[in-house]
Amino acid sequence: MELDVRTVQRWLVRGPDGGEDGRRGPPCPPANKLSEAERQQLRELATSPEFVDLSPHQIVPKLADMGFYIASESTLYRLLHEDALDAHRGRAKPPTRRRPDPHTATGPNQVWCWDITYLRSPVAGMFYYLYLFLDVWSRKIVGWAVLEQECNEEAARLFRQICANQGLDPEGLVLHADNGGPMKGAT
Repeated sequence: MELDVRTVQRWLVRGPDGGEDGRRGPPCPPANKLSEAERQQLRELATSPEFVDLSPHQIVPKLADMGFYIASESTLYRLLHEDALDAHRGRAKPPTRRRPDPHTATGPNQVWCWDITYLRSPVAGMFYYLYLFLDVWSRKIVGWAVLEQECNEEAARLFRQICANQGLDPEGLVLHADNGGPMKGAT
């Protein structure tokens, strides 16, 4: 972290926790800071039936059309966030966040992972591609091939060939990969 020795010594003099923060805040609050009454008025407006489904982006112009201006859009966003009122607002259905199902291997040949690694060739700018399939449970390399091109059809063919060599049904196997282009096309 490259701290100066003298800095650390000053911290230790203040105490084991570094002492109080010696920085001074602003000398006085900003002149345009909202009063507690204005904050309460904004809360009541944002939770009123007329505005409860609207975002601050819609509330502020609507209030301006009615002749009211209490705070900016960003201040209203900040106030809603502080009061935990910034949940989904609007008529649209909130987005559903669904995590992918976790795959847990409890034995060999249940979950495989695979990847493609670039291997340098003697020619500058040209590569060979190592396709490697690994059993997640045993960490055993179940199959690999070095090919001259990166192709999802070749990856699928190689996967079927490795499954046949292992005596496995490809349908009963979970194949995990990062989301590279050939991985998406072949799995």
